[in-house]
Amino acid sequence: MSRMDQADRLMRQAIADRVFPGGVLLVAQSGSVRFLKAYGVANIFTNRPMTGDTIFDLASLTKPLATTLAAIKMIQQNDLSLDHPVAELLPEFENTDKAGIRVVHLLAHVSGLPDYRPYYQELCTRPLEKRKDRLSALLQNEPLAYPIGQKTLYSDLGFMLLHFLIEKAAGCGLDTFVTREVYQPLGIKELFFIDVEKGPPERTFAATEDCKWRNRLLEGEVHDENACALGGIAGHAGLFGTAEAVCELLLHLLKGFGGTPGLFAPDLLRRFLRRYHPYERALGFDMPAEKGSSAGEYFHRETSVGHLGFTGTSFWMALDRSIIIILLTNRIHPCRDNEAIRQFRPGLHNALMACI
Repeated sequence: MSRMDQADRLMRQAIADRVFPGGVLLVAQSGSVRFLKAYGVANIFTNRPMTGDTIFDLASLTKPLATTLAAIKMIQQNDLSLDHPVAELLPEFENTDKAGIRVVHLLAHVSGLPDYRPYYQELCTRPLEKRKDRLSALLQNEPLAYPIGQKTLYSDLGFMLLHFLIEKAAGCGLDTFVTREVYQPLGIKELFFIDVEKGPPERTFAATEDCKWRNRLLEGEVHDENACALGGIAGHAGLFGTAEAVCELLLHLLKGFGGTPGLFAPDLLRRFLRRYHPYERALGFDMPAEKGSSAGEYFHRETSVGHLGFTGTSFWMALDRSIIIILLTNRIHPCRDNEAIRQFRPGLHNALMACI
């Protein structure tokens, strides 16, 4: 049995073991897709099968694939810099302990901001058009968990603040900017945000949670409660897409990293796709942990980047070998308590990387 066959068997077994109801696995190497297959169902209640065209709530993949790329584009256009302090663009933060936070701190998750707060509980008591201003006030008043730059703490709040910085510098919404400046120039149609007031487009979506807060099954509606409260468009979550669309974008990043001129300047792109010393992470992207990484054992710590999403989504790129593995699942359908994917991911990645 080939290793690719073994990966296929692992995916089928995961469905049988209810690791997730359904998923799409994509493997690319040296600029082309080597494996793409859908498994299981997109909705357990209708038994609708998962397909390669199924659109997933990408959750925190929004951070590298939307917010971070928007930041890179703005830095390239000299509209933003890694050293930009928060207070310079957002004067309402000037007399707070956030004033000294810089763009680089937010991207590296060393801003000192806490990881998560259920802001949606308060935001949803206010009209939608007033929620961003209220979120800004909440962030201004949120005590730092650590001194700026002193400790790595993965933070949704940091990317909420980065979202505000990008929109202030761009003069438009994050969704508008990243679509106009990144996805459209690359011809990528199946990466997008969904405005909760407009509702989802006519597409086939993977169902996520039977949400107790909203009292309905979510399908084509952002799962993250804070992103939902903000109207579906946020810096930390809200992006939807297919495995192939994610792959198109990552292939372009790989080419740029290798020196091929494109949408992003190669030298600038390399600054983001390598560990940004003295910090532990790349800028906007995750890197494999020394022990127990979801990437498994074969993605080198210093030459690989990736990210996970709460809904059951992930990608890992071996920059030195031009390998991309994308696993999109609906593991929180119908309940977020299913965490079996944590044990599943490393074994799948090991099986795939051993044969490529």
